[in-house]
This record gives sequence, structure tokens and C-alpha cells, in this order.
Amino acid sequence: MRIIFATQNKGKLAEIRAILGQDGYEVVSMGDLGLKAEAEEDGETFSENAEIKAREIYDKLRAEGRLEDHDIVMADDSGFCIDELDGAPGVHSARFMGHDTSYDIKNAAILEKLRDVPDDRRGAQFICSICAIFPDGHAEFTEGMLKGIVAHEAKGDEGFGYDPIFFLPRYGKTTAELGDQFKNSVSHRSQALHAMNELIRNNALEHRS
Repeated sequence: MRIIFATQNKGKLAEIRAILGQDGYEVVSMGDLGLKAEAEEDGETFSENAEIKAREIYDKLRAEGRLEDHDIVMADDSGFCIDELDGAPGVHSARFMGHDTSYDIKNAAILEKLRDVPDDRRGAQFICSICAIFPDGHAEFTEGMLKGIVAHEAKGDEGFGYDPIFFLPRYGKTTAELGDQFKNSVSHRSQALHAMNELIRNNALEHRS
């Protein structure tokens, strides 16, 4: 079985291979196949955006006759959701304040918005949704969520994006202070990937029975 993941992020691909490759699946990126994502991610939910990306790659491979019998095409979409901001930036996390705006500026703006907000109203979540398009064209979804709060100041240099302002009370640190190895073991993406691995495993067993 080959899993084609709609990403060109090498770090993300390494995490995907570590989890989805444990049952012997070959995991390749769309870049490995010379493909680029061009569809606009205009869905209203993470799962809708994940399906837009996965469906685009699936359709391209099928149209070119390069989709093999047991290929599964996957994509993910994730974001930072803050309770006090009604779930924003949410599905617009990457586009919040503009694609080209640095995360230092984005994080500073969020901290300013929540400057006088107490801890019990600073709840936030990282959410990741994964869509898998199976050979027959039907879609399956899994989701992972990591809960925490918005920190009062940015800390840590071992993460990226919103990591420096996402504080995990259980560990007393932001995700940017915990490091990639630890973060990946409990992350929203890790949760969604493990759930997807189980879903694929069960799907394979059903087809064998």
C-alpha cells in the first residue's frame, strides 16, 4: 500500500512516515510525484480544507493514470483556536493578518488582544483534521486536539507558528519550550495520524474478511 500525502514539509513528512509507515506502508509526498497543490482552501472547517487538498491530488493522479490500485491520498489541515476570540484564528490560522506576516507579529497581536483576560478565559486548542481518499474515491476523516491556554508572553524557540504562545499547564511550558520530539508525541497531528493508522488497519482487515 502506498500513502500519498499532500505536503511538501519535510518535518511533517518525517512525522507522518514514523507513524503511518510502522505497518510497512510506503509514504510519499506530492512533491515526490512532481505535484503541487493549487486549489484554494476555502472550506469552513479543518476537515473540509483537508478534503479539498486530498481530493485535488487524488483527481490529478487519477486523470494522469498514476493512481495505483491500493493508493490512499491524504492531506491535513490544522489551526489554532482561541475560546475568547470565538475560535479564531481557526481555519484562517495561516492567513491570519496575512500570509506574509511573521508569526512574531501575529503572536504579539494575539497577546495584546488577551492582555487583560484571566487564565480561566484563555483556553485554546490546536486542532488537526486528516482526510484520506481511498482507492474507490470515498473519504474518511480523523481529528486530533491538544488543549491548553494562551500564555501571557511568548516563550521558547524550539517550535514554530503559534507554539511560543500556546501554554500547556500540565507541563508548565509552552509547546515551543518542549521541543519537537516531545511535542510530536502528544500533538494534535500525532493524535490524528495514530487514529488514521488504526482506521486504515481496520479497513484492510475488513477487506480481507
